[in-house]
Amino acid sequence: MAQKNIALAYVIWFFLGHIGIHRFYTGRIGTGIMQLLLAIFGWGTAWLLIGYIPLFFLYLWLFIDIFLIPGMCRNPK
Repeated sequence: MAQKNIALAYVIWFFLGHIGIHRFYTGRIGTGIMQLLLAIFGWGTAWLLIGYIPLFFLYLWLFIDIFLIPGMCRNPK
């Protein structure tokens, strides 16, 4: 597979990362779906104060992705 553009991956991460689109772009479909589900569940239940727990883990994961994106772009699955 062709190497993905790192700059584009960061732009996608910045604007659509909270729903996992950057992971779909880099070929990580399974973890992209997991991030999407965390976002849906977190925002859907935030009014109950339960949703802040999955949102915390989602945004921690997104912070870690800042450092993982170059590797995901060099080695797309």
